[in-house]
Amino acid sequence: MFYGSITALVTPFTQNGEVDWPAFDKLVEWQIDQGTHGLVPCGTTGESPTLTHEEHHAIVKRCVEIVDKRIPVIAGSGSNSTDEALELSLRAQRDGADALLIVTPYYNKPTQEGLFQHFKKLHDETALPIIIYNIPGRCVIDMSIDTMCRLAELPRITGVKDATADLARPLELRNRLGDDFCQLSGEDATVTGFLAQGGHGCISVTSNIAPSLCAKMHEAWRNQDIPTMAKLRDQLAPVHSALFCESSPVPVKYALHKMGLCEPYVRLPLVSASTSCQKTVDDALLQAGILENTSTPLSAHG
Repeated sequence: MFYGSITALVTPFTQNGEVDWPAFDKLVEWQIDQGTHGLVPCGTTGESPTLTHEEHHAIVKRCVEIVDKRIPVIAGSGSNSTDEALELSLRAQRDGADALLIVTPYYNKPTQEGLFQHFKKLHDETALPIIIYNIPGRCVIDMSIDTMCRLAELPRITGVKDATADLARPLELRNRLGDDFCQLSGEDATVTGFLAQGGHGCISVTSNIAPSLCAKMHEAWRNQDIPTMAKLRDQLAPVHSALFCESSPVPVKYALHKMGLCEPYVRLPLVSASTSCQKTVDDALLQAGILENTSTPLSAHG
């Protein structure tokens, strides 16, 4: 069972667009030191749509090596092509990942039966636990609860990352599948409500920049220390909103740059944070106490 604060890792890049390996190593080690409960390399926040297959393989492998079994590594390995998702999943499996995070196929708009067959094939031809990533806002399609329950009958379909922000869903799924089906929120802003409705944790963007605060909030929930959880929830609230003021991971990479942890560069078709986005993030970091002061906005980078 995966639980707690699981960071959807950014992929740091150099100015010339290459993976910044020293920054990546530092980020992974810092996440572990700060108490993060798990890591997801090569997810949406890791700019997986613009990674080559070789980069994808190298990032998962490097993450597994650095983590060295201290916390789980859940590799993003989805695609809108079932065969491509299978290739990415098998490589992640060989590289030592603990589980796979597989997004619903985007753009193709498969039916519910198509969704079932896509995940069943990936299940049948791999050997790792699979977490379904349901994010209608990016993929257009929404996996129904009936389809998810049908998939949950397969032994290694073990959970869902739910980015619908529908807080009725985790309760309904828990009532139908029990507490063993792992439910992870994909929405930082509603995570405490998600936990109260039967969730187990969050695959988080915010924990890229506030890993200790996010981990402590989840630990407070597990210990039923509701006042501490509520205090941390309120402290983090402005950050959740600010990190989506432009397309993710643009704002979180800017925030990490302000913290001295990596450069702000993203790959086209994303572009670096606008001046207004930078101010929004600066204000949120200041309000949450993550940075004590801010400086002049950065010039735009492609």
